[in-house]
Amino acid sequence: MFDTNLLNILCCPETRGKLKLASDECLAALNQSISAGTLKNVAGEKVTEPLTEALSTEDNSRVYPVREGIPVLLADEAILL
Repeated sequence: MFDTNLLNILCCPETRGKLKLASDECLAALNQSISAGTLKNVAGEKVTEPLTEALSTEDNSRVYPVREGIPVLLADEAILL
């Protein structure tokens, strides 16, 4: 489970903007694309693991996966929305 207290100090590595927890609707849409085999990250790699948590930029342009409670804030791991 992601510690939401970290949201005060984390930022998007690309935009330097604030991050927020991705909504359930966003996660459901992303997981549907993952199931269909059509979702790729910025690096062009297919995303195969379903997302249980993710962080989104404030403008909802990018999503960063959270794996085992740890946010993966690498620019290449971002998923563009």
